[in-house]
Amino acid sequence: MSTKSATAAPTPLNKATARRAPKPVTSTPAGDAAQRKNTLALYESALKLMQTGKYEKAHVAFGQMLETAPSDFADRIRMYISACVAQIDKGSTSFETHEERYDYAISLLNHGNYEDARQHLQDILLKDTAADYAFYGLALLSSMTGDTQSCIDHLTEAIRLNSQNRFQARLDSDFESVADDPRFTELLYPES
Repeated sequence: MSTKSATAAPTPLNKATARRAPKPVTSTPAGDAAQRKNTLALYESALKLMQTGKYEKAHVAFGQMLETAPSDFADRIRMYISACVAQIDKGSTSFETHEERYDYAISLLNHGNYEDARQHLQDILLKDTAADYAFYGLALLSSMTGDTQSCIDHLTEAIRLNSQNRFQARLDSDFESVADDPRFTELLYPES
């Protein structure tokens, strides 16, 4: 009868680890230590991939590790897999035109995602150095973040490329923070 009770019910440990592949029964403490050391090395290399922005490669590496990882690593690995997926999805937005990218950048700007907005506006300028609207967007961003000099510089370039930006800026409330700066006033009202 005692042999039945030893195999009758799974232990709580078995329930908690049911999500990952079972470890071989023949493992030894030395074998577990070696596997743990190997997993730790893979874990560190996957983290380095993440830190360098190689999220697809890091995602694959973490996924492979998850199958054999010790339980104390598994939760962290799942967290990093989720972070990789989020970063991969974040960069997957595609645009057919620079104007679409600009509209997206302005929506990011309006939601307070300043660095992402800056990156999209700069991406436009990398592909089209005459995109006056991208300079105008960078001027807005600089105004909203309190960088008056950059605001003036970007707005100057936007107006140089398209004089209509001068009239638009006169009516744009997003330039409120720099409105009292004499350089801004001179830029918008040069005839005064």
